[in-house]
Amino acid sequence: MKLELLASLNAERAARRAAVLVTDVENGTAELVKAADLARLPLAGTALGEAVAAAIRQGKSAMVEVEGRKLFLTVHVPPVKLVVTGAVHISQAMAPIARTLGLDMIVVDPRTAFATPERFPDVPLIADWPDVALPPLSVDAYTAFVALTHDPKIDDPALQHALKAECFYIGALGSRKTHAGRVARLAAAGFAPEAIARIHAPIGLDIGAVSPAEIAVAILGEIIASLRKGAGGQSKGAAA
Repeated sequence: MKLELLASLNAERAARRAAVLVTDVENGTAELVKAADLARLPLAGTALGEAVAAAIRQGKSAMVEVEGRKLFLTVHVPPVKLVVTGAVHISQAMAPIARTLGLDMIVVDPRTAFATPERFPDVPLIADWPDVALPPLSVDAYTAFVALTHDPKIDDPALQHALKAECFYIGALGSRKTHAGRVARLAAAGFAPEAIARIHAPIGLDIGAVSPAEIAVAILGEIIASLRKGAGGQSKGAAA
């Protein structure tokens, strides 16, 4: 790989931005396609752009054929972070599953009686309020954010931070009535309806989940769908 390509790739990786090295397998030429390039000419709407976008969504390198050219797409995507407010039973159930899925899970909860290493072994815990805990975590477009406390003093500031950071997934536990109050508070805080509509609430895939473990599976399934398919809109999952 040419030094300038390597330097550019390393810069994207350091900034937690996706990039794909596109190599023509017949002549060996290579170019770096950054995620931001996909929405701009000359790549926007092209077959190559669509192939690169699909590879980024899947997070896997692959051989593709585009307009008669055999190309190897070497995909570099940041590791996905999962930030959860609420050291509760659902997040306890989520932790081992998230680890199996390769998600870097972090739990934020100022309630020190809940956020304990005994309840969350091998999970990074931040026993502080979201306005203090979240900025150093560099929450970004490769972060899934989940609000589970049912306490507006904790969840609302965290949701505002996640919306501003454009997390690829934002979900909040609660009934439709609970979420209606949340929507009103976010609107009063200046968030546009289309931004608020990004919040998955009630949270999780509609699998009829009842127990904390089932709700955890529903939430993680919805996160994976958003990551791999770009799934959006409202879900009809756990309303607990």
